[in-house]
Amino acid sequence: MDHLINRYRNISALLVAILAQLVLLGYQVKGNQDVRLIRTWTMTAVTPLAKGIESLRSGTLRFGQNYFSLRDMRSENERIRVDLDKLKLENQFLRNELATADRVRALAAFQHRSPSKMVAARVIGAAGGTNSKLVLIDRGSLAKVEKGMAVITPDGIVGKVIAAFPTASQVLLVTDAGFAAGVLSQKNRVHGILKGNGHNSCHVEYVQNEQKVDAGEAFFTSGDDRVFPKGLPVGIAKVVRPGNQFAEIVIEPAGMRNGLEEVLVVLEGMHEAIPETGATSAQIFLMPQAPPDAAQAPALPVDAGTEADRMRERYRALGEAQNQKFGENPPGSKVVDFNPKTEQPKGSPGVPEPAPPNKQQPPAGAAALGPASNAVSRSQSAVGEPVPGPTPSKPQ
Repeated sequence: MDHLINRYRNISALLVAILAQLVLLGYQVKGNQDVRLIRTWTMTAVTPLAKGIESLRSGTLRFGQNYFSLRDMRSENERIRVDLDKLKLENQFLRNELATADRVRALAAFQHRSPSKMVAARVIGAAGGTNSKLVLIDRGSLAKVEKGMAVITPDGIVGKVIAAFPTASQVLLVTDAGFAAGVLSQKNRVHGILKGNGHNSCHVEYVQNEQKVDAGEAFFTSGDDRVFPKGLPVGIAKVVRPGNQFAEIVIEPAGMRNGLEEVLVVLEGMHEAIPETGATSAQIFLMPQAPPDAAQAPALPVDAGTEADRMRERYRALGEAQNQKFGENPPGSKVVDFNPKTEQPKGSPGVPEPAPPNKQQPPAGAAALGPASNAVSRSQSAVGEPVPGPTPSKPQ
């Protein structure tokens, strides 16, 4: 170290002298804004260092504040998440309650509208097993539920009771392989036996291939099994195809379409009529009434009809003139005289006006009889009897 100082001593002294001179010069000289150069140089040299120190201080302070704030925000976020989960559960519960209320209202309306006596029940469990189609309801023998009673919903049939306990009952669903019920198609009135296939659909058996069943045709209970009343909806035919001996008809059960939560047990069934297809609207369109000041349309000429119509009107007028009505006279009553001798007033309905006098005109009786009188005359001539001719008129 001493060697370096001794070696560069002159240069070091020169640099110190120059620096001192610059400092004295900066101290003495002022700038345009009356500020000494030494001060300007000092501020320019110190400002970056001051900025760095201030940035470090503010960053450290901000980090500390954010850290403690985030600790509080994390706890607040956890609390809000718990409240949100509670609100979601409450909302779902209220939705379920609302859906249950709607289903109960629909069950009550259907129960009030149906003539059958029913009792509402809730599905509380299902039997064990993968292919098991048994459910448990909360109504039993204490509610007058017995084995063999039908279980339905407003959408269609569900199954039948196979075991009744005091406070619960076991129901065999329509999709079980051991279920059977008599059904009837709505459009073509084809009878069959509904059986489950162990899955989510059923099929109708014992329908001949010659019998017509359309795809999309609705099936209803026929009442032949004496379990389900007649007229309850069963489902829609999804697949209809001919088989070896009987047609293959696949039915989608309508009663289980929306799930099973609330059902109705038919205590006393009443048969109902199966609704007709293609029912037209009961409303009738009527034109609005014409305004009072509307111009009246000219009357159209009335067609007089055919010769048979004119003859029928003539005979009806003759019958009314003789106090006789066609189709209402008792047996043995007087027959209408279609050739009356008394003159009818001119212009009366159904009575023709007399023709003008003509020397060649036959008598009134012969004219009225027409072809019949001519036939009689020919028959009399054939047997040799004289044919009465027209009586000559006396000269005036």
